[in-house]
Amino acid sequence: MRHFIIAIALLLALLGGYFGLNSGAAPRQTTSAEAGELVFAATFPDLQGVAQPLAQWRGKVVVLNFWAPWCPPCLKEMPGFVELQRKYGERGLIFIGLALDTRENVQRYLRDNALNYPILLGQDAAVELSSAIGNRQGGLPFSAVIDRQGKIVAAQVGALKEKKLEKLITPLL
Repeated sequence: MRHFIIAIALLLALLGGYFGLNSGAAPRQTTSAEAGELVFAATFPDLQGVAQPLAQWRGKVVVLNFWAPWCPPCLKEMPGFVELQRKYGERGLIFIGLALDTRENVQRYLRDNALNYPILLGQDAAVELSSAIGNRQGGLPFSAVIDRQGKIVAAQVGALKEKKLEKLITPLL
């Protein structure tokens, strides 16, 4: 049964990522402080199994990215995230990768792909959070941009292009 659920989740993620990538739509705008509070109330383990409350990043401009190592659009957008984190991290930007896969699979991916931002492990709780903050399609990747006041100012299913994301986050810094 678990394999069936994982297969369905994979299919939905791939379809959501495909349609998000090919829709050409701008990120959906929202000013939901309530959804931002859901984010900062959540806690997820890091790769060492240590619980990491998302509240530790309150007051920063947060790009919360739901991804998986088996999701091609997820992997395509990550180099842009690394570059933007390098460029704007000192100004208060933080990317947080919330992986929807096993610790082993995520670690295997990270052995060959260095990221300069925190990676946390999600599973069911991350899927629920993703849905609660705007990912009604259940697709991957899904990203939410949260301003310094804790409001989600944009959310998008599908890969984010670096230049488009940069235009969105720089006024928030």
